[in-house]
Amino acid sequence: MVMTYATEPTPTAATLRRRLHLHCKHRRRGVIYLFTGVLQKRYLFFLTVLYIGGLITCAGPLLTILHPPPPPPPGSFYRSQEVFVELWPEIQADNASTAELGNVWRYRRKLKEIRSCLNANAYLQPVSQRFQRYLIVEANGGLNQQRSSICNAVAVAGLLNATLVIPRFDLHNVWKDPSEFADIYDEDHFISSLKDYVTVVHDLPNELMESYNHSISNIPSIRIHAWASARYYLDEVYPILQETRVIRVSPFANRLATSIPPHIQFLRCLANYKALKFSSPIMNLAKMIVSRMVRKSLNSGGKYIAVHLRFEEDMVAFSCCVYDGDKTETSEMNEMRLKGWGKKFTHKSRVTAAGLNRVNGRCPMTPVEVGMMLRGMGFSNDTAIYLASGKIYKEERYLEPLQKMFPFLYTKESLATEDELAPIQGFSSRQAALDYMVCLYSEVFVTTQGGNFPHFLMGHRRFLYNGHAKTIIPDKTKLVVLLHDKNISWSSFKDEMESMLIESDRKSIMVPRVKKSTRKGSIYLNPLPECRCLWESQNSTSPSDYYYF
Repeated sequence: MVMTYATEPTPTAATLRRRLHLHCKHRRRGVIYLFTGVLQKRYLFFLTVLYIGGLITCAGPLLTILHPPPPPPPGSFYRSQEVFVELWPEIQADNASTAELGNVWRYRRKLKEIRSCLNANAYLQPVSQRFQRYLIVEANGGLNQQRSSICNAVAVAGLLNATLVIPRFDLHNVWKDPSEFADIYDEDHFISSLKDYVTVVHDLPNELMESYNHSISNIPSIRIHAWASARYYLDEVYPILQETRVIRVSPFANRLATSIPPHIQFLRCLANYKALKFSSPIMNLAKMIVSRMVRKSLNSGGKYIAVHLRFEEDMVAFSCCVYDGDKTETSEMNEMRLKGWGKKFTHKSRVTAAGLNRVNGRCPMTPVEVGMMLRGMGFSNDTAIYLASGKIYKEERYLEPLQKMFPFLYTKESLATEDELAPIQGFSSRQAALDYMVCLYSEVFVTTQGGNFPHFLMGHRRFLYNGHAKTIIPDKTKLVVLLHDKNISWSSFKDEMESMLIESDRKSIMVPRVKKSTRKGSIYLNPLPECRCLWESQNSTSPSDYYYF
């Protein structure tokens, strides 16, 4: 029997076209259904987000009403100008002097640490010309940062038994002062004052200069970490010096610890309080301005107040504090920051909390704040004031109230002619040196912002006055709160200022001994007891006798 199988007839071309058409139709419907589903999901997601956003928008004001944010702390905003306007009639009427210059200071320092004076040059090890080693440092920063570098360089040279080459200065992008050592300091006096302890020369000998193609810049610079100990220099730096005969350290700011052996600490004292005398053009100009200030101060026995005011445009910009708060100020400050410090203030991690800076006492004091503080402390309007400052930010707006409170207000520009000031014009370090000297001889020095300038001055005045700085140090955290209150009375403000003056006088003689401190424990701020032997060797407590006026 033969088996047969049924076979499906072969589809025609028309049948195939019809099947293909139906297949494509179903596929299109599937795609449409799928696309529609995706759209529906996205639409639902969008509606959900919109709904949640609406809830937040509506709930925000409601939450604010139920739980309002805490008000900014007192002192967050600058209101000193407004407070001055409110109190000016009372200030003007109240000119009774309760703080006469010369009778302000209640406290006198009693030295408790009495040690025998050592013979610092007994530690010297004479070195022949053949085996001399040389130290080159490049100081950076402003006048007093450079000053600390020079003093540290003298100490390191004594520690390593090396010859010090006259220090070089970096050109800073903010100060932009090309002055060299001899433009600011008396080189011959510097060399002669140190000759029994550290040898100082102007240049390297020719044989060494030839090795570096007659360019100090070709000498490799070694890196030394900040606040390096004396032991580090002896163990790590001295072997390099022995091998190369010359070492160059750049930058050199803060490259030596505050705590060093006594005979090396003495070299710091010697450098800062004797060897670093300003150059003749600066000293002669300072002597002339001091004598004119004394004549302007006859109402107070020839004594005057010196105020170090840091309210220049660059200082206001660097502080990130707000004063006017308008668009013009914001634009000016942003431009100044970019010009002086590049993109430092635009980094995402940088937080500039102007209100917090003010509350914490980090904002530069304005002239009106200085004037109200001093009048509140009891200084009458006929007190002579020397204003040590660069160009004041928006001078026409901020300086006028201070001039109204103290008509006998002077600056180096008002006390000297353009020709007399010509040697220092355009040189920020030389101008700072002149201000330094006029402040040094004032009866009262007022510091408003901190930094190296007031620290060195306070220390120098402690050295001259046997431990008493005669300095007014404002409590700025307290002051901003008082000057935030537009309802404060003049009598209440005066009470607070008189208490501040007493506390400032007490702090002027305090010598904090903080082992971990890098500044408060330095001889630049607190020269006693480390520099007591040098002070005694001067055999005079008169500033004019000591500083060669």
